[in-house]
Amino acid sequence: MEAERARPVTIPSDSRPDIPPLPSPFAPFRPARPASGRRVRERFAGLFAPPSTGPSVPGGATTAGGGQPCAEPRTVPFARNLAAFGDRTALITEDGELSYRQLAARVAETAERLGPARRLVLLAGANRVDALVVYLAALSAGHPLLLVPGDSDSTLESLTAAYAPDVVAVPRQAENGTTTWALDERHPTSAHTLHPDLALLLSTSGSTGSPKLVRLSHDNLQANAESIASYQDIGDSDRAATTLPMHYCYGLSVINSHLLRGAGLIVTGRSVADAGFWELFRAARGTVLAGVPYTFDLLDRVGFEGMRLPELRRVTQAGGRLAPERVVRYAELGRRAGWELFVMYGQTEATARMAYLPPRRAAERPQAVGVPIPGGSFRLEPLDGPDGTGAPDTGELVYTGPNVMLGYAETPADLALGRTVGELRTGDIARRASDGLYEIVGRRSRFAKILGLRIDPQRVEGLLERHGVRAYCAGDDDALAVAVASEEGAEADASRVRRLVADACGLPVRAIRVRVVPDLPRLATGKPDYEAVRRLTRPAAEPSRDSARNRPGEATTEELCRLYAEILDRRDVTEDSSFVGLGGDSLSYVEMSLRLEEALGTLPADWHTTPIRELRAPGPSPTPRPARRRRTLETGIALRAVGIVLVVSAHIPVYFVQGGAHVLLGVAGFNFARFHLTDAPRGRRVRALGRSILRIAVPSMVWLAFALALTREYDLANLLLVNSLFPQDNSHPEWRYWFVEALVHFLIVLTALLALPLLDRAERRSPFGFALGLVALGVIGRYDPLGLAHVRFHLSPTVVFFLFALGWAAARARTVPRRLLLTAVLLATVPGLFPGAEGQSLRTVVVVAGLALLIWVPVLPSLDPVNRLAGLLAGSSLYIYLTHFHVYPYIRDDSPVLALLVSLAVGVMYGSLATRLMRCAPRWLDRRRAAAFVQAPGTR
Repeated sequence: MEAERARPVTIPSDSRPDIPPLPSPFAPFRPARPASGRRVRERFAGLFAPPSTGPSVPGGATTAGGGQPCAEPRTVPFARNLAAFGDRTALITEDGELSYRQLAARVAETAERLGPARRLVLLAGANRVDALVVYLAALSAGHPLLLVPGDSDSTLESLTAAYAPDVVAVPRQAENGTTTWALDERHPTSAHTLHPDLALLLSTSGSTGSPKLVRLSHDNLQANAESIASYQDIGDSDRAATTLPMHYCYGLSVINSHLLRGAGLIVTGRSVADAGFWELFRAARGTVLAGVPYTFDLLDRVGFEGMRLPELRRVTQAGGRLAPERVVRYAELGRRAGWELFVMYGQTEATARMAYLPPRRAAERPQAVGVPIPGGSFRLEPLDGPDGTGAPDTGELVYTGPNVMLGYAETPADLALGRTVGELRTGDIARRASDGLYEIVGRRSRFAKILGLRIDPQRVEGLLERHGVRAYCAGDDDALAVAVASEEGAEADASRVRRLVADACGLPVRAIRVRVVPDLPRLATGKPDYEAVRRLTRPAAEPSRDSARNRPGEATTEELCRLYAEILDRRDVTEDSSFVGLGGDSLSYVEMSLRLEEALGTLPADWHTTPIRELRAPGPSPTPRPARRRRTLETGIALRAVGIVLVVSAHIPVYFVQGGAHVLLGVAGFNFARFHLTDAPRGRRVRALGRSILRIAVPSMVWLAFALALTREYDLANLLLVNSLFPQDNSHPEWRYWFVEALVHFLIVLTALLALPLLDRAERRSPFGFALGLVALGVIGRYDPLGLAHVRFHLSPTVVFFLFALGWAAARARTVPRRLLLTAVLLATVPGLFPGAEGQSLRTVVVVAGLALLIWVPVLPSLDPVNRLAGLLAGSSLYIYLTHFHVYPYIRDDSPVLALLVSLAVGVMYGSLATRLMRCAPRWLDRRRAAAFVQAPGTR
């Protein structure tokens, strides 16, 4: 059992960052220790001298091992001296600003709570003010900090088990729904022997969750922050956004270097693909953007090139190789827009950075990583054996500098060690060009031996890139695993990739496993996830269909992946996948949301755009899970279920309450914005929209063909869903399927519009503004000034489009003023839409109430049986609408209620059949294409 465990202590939340709590009068700020002559020389004259490589005595005279407080603990100066910048703005969030003086007060109070005895503190990192306060408090008070990803339960649990931290700082969900940070004190004094130089423990790239950690000292952190601030010329007027995870050394270096210079940090967890990020960045007058290669993919998608960012001064890139042509493009873009591009190179073992490419050289030397950072130096160690290339000025890159780690830790006993390395063997193969710039040409540790041949996966990636194919490659036993981005092609391209790789490497095709995926797998830091590449290309194991259901609220990430794979019929699901990223739409959304709520216990907001690995709440649960959970039902699902029942009931009639179909149009627009307007590239967006149109149109046309053969009530215009485009005679059958026609017409037109680069960029830059523009167009159509409406005015696509647009805008309205605006439009436009007086006031109330719920209320309280029934009806609503016209006439004279129930049941059955057939069709077509490709003469 652990030592007595103190009750968790909640630290100040960042819910009101502009009014920080004052530190206790009995715990004044810890005064800065007077610098001795030696420390002055270290900080200024000798800051960039190579570290000492002499032996270090574990647990020296000043160590706090065993929980004994140091008389004078070593600390990190930039964390200790925050108050020196006074009232300058330190942190900017969506809720307000925090000055350096206020930040220092919160850091001091948290440091007091950590106590004077050095203890190992585990922090679940997140781009939040609370997490940053704990980080700075530990550094300023001399407590070694183990920084882990706050969005990975498995990593948090494994490192907690491996290192038994004395204090655990994790986010906790309060009863009112807000998130607060808490200090869970597990040992009053440290259970470990902690070396006095130890300041920070980080996972290496690709080893998240592994017990192998990088040990960094106080001097490592200070020196690297000083060096980065120096070559980037960071000033106190700079404001950098937290575009990268805090637990990632690159993201952390942005924080450290800017705090060191008294600059501002824009603290946000939003992605650069989120319009809300750019609203905050502009409002905060952001000057610095940092990104890994994947970040630049997202910048391309959101139209960064056309953005107006007058305050932007610096864009920095690290975390992997950015293709030279993209370096040139961004360098030229920066030159035109007035900002500089810094391409950098680093490793966690070097705290963060080792080299940078001067911005003026980026366009002419885009393949280089540049020169060593101030105070650092490189040497090239000749390569022996099969790695040797024989090329001059080429070898393994070895780095020396004050930012080189103390060494690795693999067990708690290693926390007592001092410096065990004096230089860093990077594992990268590099060459020094004649102009003095270094270039990375390979990676020793990535070499794979396959069937006796030594293969460099990085060179294979470069080969495929030259052929226009984006791919990640990794060795896996006796095969080369290759993951290819699907935007580069489909099944036939997998064969092409195999041939390209086989010809270049001399491998047989059978030794190359290729998997086409929608997005290349990446770690949370944005770096390539090569383990996922190996896993994706292996034959898939049969999933357990109901494993996530059997333990409600306790599903593992692996079980969630299986659940997504089952419902979306995808084989490429990874923990970084999201519902919309996998092509989920409104037809699969209902089943996914209900099954996911069963698996998670509660359904997080915006779960459909959240990666699977982030779905489970981080941190251990503070209280045992209650036996019964309060269930909720998303308003959109409830409206779909109620709406379709109202439609069928009014047609029989069981009870004559109209307006359900018009509410369903608003819900369709709401779902369109949620599931189709993702951050995917324009081409992928358009293809996904095309597939959704087919999923609606094909089952509709098949049923209409059956109805035409059965009743002869329809004609070719009905069958092709173009009836509203021709003159009407007001006969009853011809307008029955107005709803399906309108929906298909809307989707086709919007797909065509969003295929235009100009409109695609406009929607990404201002999602709500774009939707509001469509609402304005829809309102004009609502009053039909051009006389386009057919004889049944309120069923004409041009008239009812404003309801679809209102639903779209509701999905984008995240603030109260925007919702008030949409409500005002709703109240002004729906009255008078429906003809006649009798019963139309009730119809108007139904439509207004339904769409107002969609705008204002995201979820409704519910029960398990209600959720299951609503999910079944909502998921089959389209098919119920299609079939009910040809079911209830045979039964209603005997029993209207029975006619209603049978109509609903037939629609559910047709929906199940249609869904299965539509899922099987792509596989059948793929097999036909593959067979034709194999049988084609002259091919292999």
